[in-house]
Amino acid sequence: MASPPNDDKRWRIINATMRRHGYKPGALIETLHDAQEAFGYLDETTLHYISANLHVPLSRAYGVATFYNYFRLKPQGLHSCVVCLGTACYIKDSPTILERIQTGLGIQPQQTTPDGQISLSIAHCVGMCWLAPVVLGDEQVIEQMTETNALEKIQEWKRHVT
Repeated sequence: MASPPNDDKRWRIINATMRRHGYKPGALIETLHDAQEAFGYLDETTLHYISANLHVPLSRAYGVATFYNYFRLKPQGLHSCVVCLGTACYIKDSPTILERIQTGLGIQPQQTTPDGQISLSIAHCVGMCWLAPVVLGDEQVIEQMTETNALEKIQEWKRHVT
C-alpha cells in the first residue's frame, strides 16, 4: 500500500473505503466518489494514489473520472449551474439558453468563472422533462427558462443563494 501524499486527515476516508473493499480494483468508483466528497474534486495526486493502492492503471482511474459527469478534475465554484440538454429541454431551446449563459458568464461548460463563484456544466437529462427547459442552480430547479431571462435568473440566483 502506498502512503498518502500528505498528512491531510481526509486521506483516512479514502483509505477506509479501499480497506473496506480489500484494495480491489472493483472499489474504484466508490473510492473516487469518496475522494471527491472529501476534497471537492479529483486532482492528479489523488488519481495516482488511488490507482496505485487499488492496483489499476492510472489510465483506468482517469478514464472513469472523465467518463462520469459527476466527477470533477478541477476545483468547483461556490455555486453550480447545470443546463439540461435532454430531449425535452433541447426541443425547448436549451442549447440557446446554454449559449446565452456561457456568453454572460464568459466560460464554457466544465469551467468556473474567474472569481470562483459559478461552475457551469451540462447534463443530458435531469429527469424533470415536464418543466423543460430546466437549469439547476445549486441543485435548485429553475424551470421553464428562456433565452431572454437566462442571465437574469442566474444573476438573481447568485445574489440570493448563500
